[in-house]
Amino acid sequence: MILERIKSAGISHNSYLIGSGNEAAVIDPRRDCQVYAHYARRKGLKIKYIFETHRNEDYVVGSLELQNITGAEIYHGPGLAWKYGITLTDGQSFRMGDIRLTAIHTPGHTDESMSYTLADLDTGPSAVAVFTGDTLFVGDVGRIDLYGEAAAPRLAANLYDSIFNKLLPLGDGTIIYPAHGGGSVCGAHIADREESTIGIERARNRALQGDKDAFVKYKVAEKLERPYYFSQMEKYNLEGPPLLGRLPSSNPLSTKEFKAEVEKGALVIDAREPAAFGGVHINGSYSIWLEGLPNFAGWVLPYDKPVVLVLEKQADLNEATRYLLRAGYDPLVKGYLKGGIESWYKAGLAIQSLDMLSVHQLRSALEKRNELTVLDVRGGGEWRSGHLAGATHIYVGNLEQRLSEVPKDKPVAVYCESGNRSGLAASIMLRAGYPKVYSVPGSIAAWKAAGFPVVKD
Repeated sequence: MILERIKSAGISHNSYLIGSGNEAAVIDPRRDCQVYAHYARRKGLKIKYIFETHRNEDYVVGSLELQNITGAEIYHGPGLAWKYGITLTDGQSFRMGDIRLTAIHTPGHTDESMSYTLADLDTGPSAVAVFTGDTLFVGDVGRIDLYGEAAAPRLAANLYDSIFNKLLPLGDGTIIYPAHGGGSVCGAHIADREESTIGIERARNRALQGDKDAFVKYKVAEKLERPYYFSQMEKYNLEGPPLLGRLPSSNPLSTKEFKAEVEKGALVIDAREPAAFGGVHINGSYSIWLEGLPNFAGWVLPYDKPVVLVLEKQADLNEATRYLLRAGYDPLVKGYLKGGIESWYKAGLAIQSLDMLSVHQLRSALEKRNELTVLDVRGGGEWRSGHLAGATHIYVGNLEQRLSEVPKDKPVAVYCESGNRSGLAASIMLRAGYPKVYSVPGSIAAWKAAGFPVVKD
């Protein structure tokens, strides 16, 4: 038996290739899916099946793309008006060599959610592992807020039943393979540890320690950020996204060509590190560091405006292209600035900078009671774990829609956990015409390291 986990950075997405004999299946493929075909060829496998655990919200699924390459059949769960693929029935099984995959309908995260047990028939008919999608994670369970507040109690109850009545009975020794790891927006407390079993989750997963009423109450009270681009992903993943055929190439743009694209309305994404952005950047740019593109591009980029890129180095292009492709932005990317930011300012074109305020300078300004708005742009859970006294809290993804809550008539100091998201938030405010904005490098991590106090509401 062959089992390979393929991880997609940024969104913490896990997909899997499973094979035996000369046949294989892929679970939850990503859109840049050549990796599965290449791996299968190296192992002498033909990809016969593609299984989806649910209609994913945080990336464009690659099922149709992989089918186009391999001819494999696509399968997914019941309850949606899919425009492609075959709808499974609960308990349906698939044999490949000496292994058997069995589909289990596990609604809760979404109504069509599926899990897939894996039996190694060389050792017996019982499941040795289960691919749990967004139903059960390492240290957490799936979010239940995607249908809105009114549906959350029903989904939470269904999720409890799926976990306790269908997954936990598989046995404590059963290995779990979830669709996401730590850092994903699909769970609040997903552990960084990748390996787990049903038994470990039964004993240690905080969501599984009470009865059904406690579980529902816990999940309904949970507040997670919902990126705006989820709606576009849901549409793509129900109807099927446009086929790529191959990875798109991004055009190098001269300063003249780049400037022309901006003047026609293209949005500038500066994918350099926040400190580099702070030193010098093109007026009106969004600061989204390279590894932040998968999570944060979808908060600020619409699907009806072109995009141009500023990169730290040419070698970053492939990674940036893949990140944007996975969120469905590939048709919008017009190119990248050839020669980087240096070519821009050497051409005598307009530039801007973002001032930095160290935690020591921020502490001094607060002690002197200087006129200053302190803005915390972390998530709700991070805010509740401790924040600066008197700070205003607006999650970075919601900032553009809530700028009216931040006064323009005094300086603003923006902090997050380490300084990356504060750079994005500060760039949003500069775009909106705020005259004096500071980003706090190191942010609250540096604040705590310096021994400065935080408060909890």
